[in-house]
Parts: sequence; C-alpha cells; structure tokens
Amino acid sequence: MAGAADARSAWAAPTVAAAFFAATVAQLLLATLAPDLPQFRGKAFGTRLVAYPLLMALVPALWLLLRRRHTERARTERPLPWAGFALLMAPFLIDVTGNTLDLYDTLLWWDDANHLVNWFLMCGGVGVLLLRSRIAPPWSLGLAVAGLGALLAIGWELAEWFFFIRLGTELGTAYEDTLGDLALGTVGGVLAGLVVAWLRSQRVRG
Repeated sequence: MAGAADARSAWAAPTVAAAFFAATVAQLLLATLAPDLPQFRGKAFGTRLVAYPLLMALVPALWLLLRRRHTERARTERPLPWAGFALLMAPFLIDVTGNTLDLYDTLLWWDDANHLVNWFLMCGGVGVLLLRSRIAPPWSLGLAVAGLGALLAIGWELAEWFFFIRLGTELGTAYEDTLGDLALGTVGGVLAGLVVAWLRSQRVRG
C-alpha cells in the first residue's frame, strides 16, 4: 500500500503541471483564433500564445539541462521538483482564465487579487526550487525569494507597458495602476519568502 501511495504521489505533481500547461495553451489558442470576442480584444494574445508557453517551459527546461551535468547517481536520487514547476506555471493559467471568463472587466478586484496571489504562487515556486540549495540561514533564503519577487514585478510592469499600455486606452491611469501592481506583487513575494524561510527553518530543526 505504501508503494502505491508513493507512486501516486510521484505522479501527482507532474500531472498537475502538465494540466496547467495544456489548459493555458488551449485558452491561448481560443483567444488567438477568436480575437473579436470582447474579453480578448486588444490584449496581444498572439504574443501571449508564444510567450506564455515558452516562459512556462523555461525553468523545467533549464533544470533538465543543468541536471545532465551532474553525475548519474545525483540524477537518479533527486526527482524533478514538479511541485515547484506547477507553482511557477499556475499564474499563467490564472491570468489567461481570467481573460477567458472576462473577470478583468467584470470584477473590479480581480486584477489586484491576481497580482497578489500570482506573485505569491510564482515566488513560492521559486522558493520550492531554492529549498534544494544550500542558502543559509533561513531568513536569507526568504529575502532572496522576496527580492526576486520584486524584480519580477518590475519586469512584468515594464513588459505590460511596452505591449499593452503605451499603445492602448489606459495610458491616463497607468501610473497609479502600475504603482498598485508593483506594491501587490512585492507583497506577494514577501509572503512567499516568509513561508519559504519558515519551511527551511523547519528542515534545519528536523
């Protein structure tokens, strides 16, 4: 029974990550093939169709590439961190699903919630990967996750301005919205950093 439970557990995270990826790509294809639907109009889904799958696959691909440089023993003893990969993929699925269901235009709080929750998930995924590192003490690992979250928030806002805002109709309110998004993304990263630091401290005590 224990062996069967371990086998199910080993397959659970890869299955979730694959489902996240497939659901995201399917919705991106729908948005690209039906650009006249109001929830998709003017949101550069052709660009997202290329960028999102590449970004979702980037970390797993780099992880596999670096893994090949290790010894055969190291490769077989350490399974891939699929839970971390799934957490990194989840924000892309949430963002696309929000557009598909037109939640950005129908729920005033949806965009703000996305920046907080998605950054928490994304930075949590980074933290799961970094838990395998030797970064110590625990607070320094949490600080690294929080700092990376802030950098990712800045990068996202720059990309959003370049692809959507500068040529769209939201330029007049972009400054205030960008400040709010940066703050929420940073808070999400800090919360993830606190969780990761706590997890590392528990492992150290154990």
